[in-house]
Amino acid sequence: MTTLNSTPRTDGFRMPAEWEPHSQTWMVWPERPDNWRNGGKPAQAAFAAVAKAIAEFEPVTVCVSACQYENARARLDHDNIRVLEMSSDDAWVRDTGPTFVTNQHGEVRGVDWTFNAWGGLDGGLYFPWQRDDQVAGKILEIERCARYRTEGFILEGGSIHVDGEGTLITTEECLLNRNRNPHLSREETEQVLREHLAIDKVIWLPDGLFNDETDGHVDNFCCYVRPGEVLLAWTEDPHNPNYPRCQAALRVLQQARDAEGRQLIVHKLPIPGPLYASEEECAGVDLVAGSQQRSPGVRLAGSYVNFLIVNGGIIAPSFDDPLDEQALAILQRVFPEHRVVMVPGREILLGGGNIHCITQQQPAPQRA
Repeated sequence: MTTLNSTPRTDGFRMPAEWEPHSQTWMVWPERPDNWRNGGKPAQAAFAAVAKAIAEFEPVTVCVSACQYENARARLDHDNIRVLEMSSDDAWVRDTGPTFVTNQHGEVRGVDWTFNAWGGLDGGLYFPWQRDDQVAGKILEIERCARYRTEGFILEGGSIHVDGEGTLITTEECLLNRNRNPHLSREETEQVLREHLAIDKVIWLPDGLFNDETDGHVDNFCCYVRPGEVLLAWTEDPHNPNYPRCQAALRVLQQARDAEGRQLIVHKLPIPGPLYASEEECAGVDLVAGSQQRSPGVRLAGSYVNFLIVNGGIIAPSFDDPLDEQALAILQRVFPEHRVVMVPGREILLGGGNIHCITQQQPAPQRA
């Protein structure tokens, strides 16, 4: 694998938008018993359902540990799903996998951000995490893609969304958190993003969703629909702890202009719940020092915004919630040319994220 000393921007590469064509989607199989209840079995069923839903639209590659290989291969019974053996610490490939970048000559490369399990020893969710920090490099090696390694600059893929035309959305709660890159100012952080994703404008939302254990990843809160249009998680209930967060984000989005000078159109997507883990669900998680504790008293950061755009489709989570149908209708309205497929997301949410968090799209090479 070639590790380059330049930056994607210098070399003419950019991060494409999620709706641009994909060659495949990557996933990692869940099994960590101190995060996924009952030895990961319910989560494995949920991940398999997501993989099969995506596989109706594009190829899927699922990375699986040696001890889970046979089980995963049997459960991922679909012609469009490839299973590869790979060691990792957990299953959040959005955050551990590479951010792929492309150029006008049909080349695909990858950015391998440093990963510290969402905060390292200051609020991180588990220890150690070095196998997760290797996932991006392994994927790029498998795909024979050249690699840009941001040694010492910590970033997770779920903390950013781009429009493919020079604008990036993120949250201050995550990217300016002292447990990510405390040695860098906002301007210095922006400069790393400019160089590695070829963006020209960063829109900073103050916070992500309440109780999001990733420190407010934007992919659980606000995402692009197309250039100039975003979807924002929303509540009208002033007693909902997300209410001030939604209001603050809306103010920023209404005042913002993107890299092309456009004012943003904001579509609102209701927040489900309140959702909580049951006593039984929490009791099924192994207790391990240094790992995130699960408690039925903690409100879960459930969000319909945590969906994946695939070739011709939208794969979105449902929560067996009264708002599921409304969310489906909104997604179908704002993505009229895509087929919206909802997959049960509760088991993934119990582990701390959702469909966007457990997937990483690989863009198809395109020539200008």
